[in-house]
Amino acid sequence: MKSFFSAIALLLCISSAASFSVKGGENRRSFLTNTAAAVAGTLGIVASPQSSLAGPEIITLPSGIKYAVTQAPSDKKPAVPLKGDIVAIDYTGYLANGQIFDATHSGGKNNALLFKLGSGSVIPGLEEMVSQMVVGQKVQAIIPPNLAYGEKGVCLDDGECLIKPGSTLVYDIFLKKSSIPPP
Repeated sequence: MKSFFSAIALLLCISSAASFSVKGGENRRSFLTNTAAAVAGTLGIVASPQSSLAGPEIITLPSGIKYAVTQAPSDKKPAVPLKGDIVAIDYTGYLANGQIFDATHSGGKNNALLFKLGSGSVIPGLEEMVSQMVVGQKVQAIIPPNLAYGEKGVCLDDGECLIKPGSTLVYDIFLKKSSIPPP
């Protein structure tokens, strides 16, 4: 706060010095206009919160997954999925270079991916990330290779790889639903 008042005092001094110069025929009205403009500009710069310039908070899980919440849930009490629940997610998977390798809505598909949380039916990083989410939430997650496809990657018999061994993956994930499985 002290620096704020120092900045205002400095601007007032500069403005007052300029207003008493003989060039340009400046008068008291122009002094007040220039000073008000300078103070308003300073207030806008000094008083504007820095957080408005910052991006979303990046959270790092103990496993090494990094993620940012890109959309908060709209429900005031969103459901939290538990191990054994059936979850429905929409996702887009990217390689580190930005190339999409899979998505639930690609190629005319508009199907959510359904899986039982804790069953191991998806890569460990995706499962862990979904277990940290609430229904209605969207996140972007960076999944390290050891929680993705590891040193195997996703390769064809001829050696061509869709996902190269040791690849870090990025997922945009939207948790649509979570429900208790039928008995």
